[in-house]
Amino acid sequence: MIRVLIIEDEDSIRRLIRYDLRQSGYEVDSEADGALGYQKAIDNFYDVILIDWMLPSKNGLEIVRDLREKEIDSILVMLTAKDEEEDILDAFEAGVDDYITKPFSTRQLQARIKAHIKRFNTKNSNEEVIGNLKIDRDRYQVTIDNDLVHLTKKEYDLLLYLVENIDHVVSREQILNVIWNFDYDGDTRIVDVHIFKLRSKLAKSEIEIKSIRGVGYVFKAK
Repeated sequence: MIRVLIIEDEDSIRRLIRYDLRQSGYEVDSEADGALGYQKAIDNFYDVILIDWMLPSKNGLEIVRDLREKEIDSILVMLTAKDEEEDILDAFEAGVDDYITKPFSTRQLQARIKAHIKRFNTKNSNEEVIGNLKIDRDRYQVTIDNDLVHLTKKEYDLLLYLVENIDHVVSREQILNVIWNFDYDGDTRIVDVHIFKLRSKLAKSEIEIKSIRGVGYVFKAK
């Protein structure tokens, strides 16, 4: 069972999220105080921790930073009314996995949680199978119908990133930042070139890398 901790001081929001998640089969704990919520996160294992920014005793950003410093690898989602770009960037720099601005629907929240859990499980699995495509992370091998596919290091890293974000659109800039680690000074066309080559090598697979005009790409099963 997926375990979720909610750290939110607004009673109505905390109770609504807790009720909705429990109805959907999650095991849920909650705290209204930042310091108490942080301690609960340290003392127990949670798959997902939902954190409000403005909290008594210890704010959400401090909680995120301290959890990551202690190498807590739970999925951290910031829930807040703060929607300035600088706040969002600060939160991601601190270590959140997602940032949801209030107001939001519980359906949207659950969809985000499910997507993160799916990607987390994919990321931590040694073998990924999608149709006739298999990725063996231990051997750094990719096969289609058991035939070895020869990929360069960048193509392999790109494929893994797309798999981790399956069914989700990723921008060229996101790919460039993750795969090239900010060390490539050219434009995003280098991403298009590698996508073209990867598509060619995966042509016989049961997946597709679909272009989203003006945005980026989405990796999905055919």
